[in-house]
Amino acid sequence: MQDKKVIAISGMPGAGKGVASEAGKQLGFEVLVLGDVIREETERRGIEPTPKNVGSVMLELRANEGPAVVAKRLLPKIENVHSSRVIVEGVRSMDELHELQSKFAVITVAIHASPKTRFQRLLSRKRSDDPKTWEVFFERDRRELNVGLGQVIALADIVLINEGTIFDLQLQFKKEISRIGIT
Repeated sequence: MQDKKVIAISGMPGAGKGVASEAGKQLGFEVLVLGDVIREETERRGIEPTPKNVGSVMLELRANEGPAVVAKRLLPKIENVHSSRVIVEGVRSMDELHELQSKFAVITVAIHASPKTRFQRLLSRKRSDDPKTWEVFFERDRRELNVGLGQVIALADIVLINEGTIFDLQLQFKKEISRIGIT
């Protein structure tokens, strides 16, 4: 097992994973995003990065290369970062988590926010793969839960509720990371 401390952040789309990761950056953590692996693969294939297309690529990769494929593809990047403290943002299944745990000591953090709050955040974020309608949002949530995200959230070492401001979540995150002694 490598001498890196890894914080695996999970949460439904729009819950605040990126906000928590940004707080980690402020503490000196290197941040790697599992969703970037899917977005890079979508781009490599020359496919438009719509919510449906990115979701389809994610499901196809898992079907063809196994449920831990995204984490497996990220492992070399984790191993090559110079920092001994790494945040892996966007763990979506126990298979991905177990893949990370096979190489590193991992603390899991789940970020939770209500569907209404998350949908509003995604609308305002305006990333190309974000849903524009409640129906697409709901379908994305269902897809995420079907790959096992709910289990990762339910079994997290730390759960943060994010119904407030960016500052509130970042303060919560920093306090928890300090409390467990990884800062």
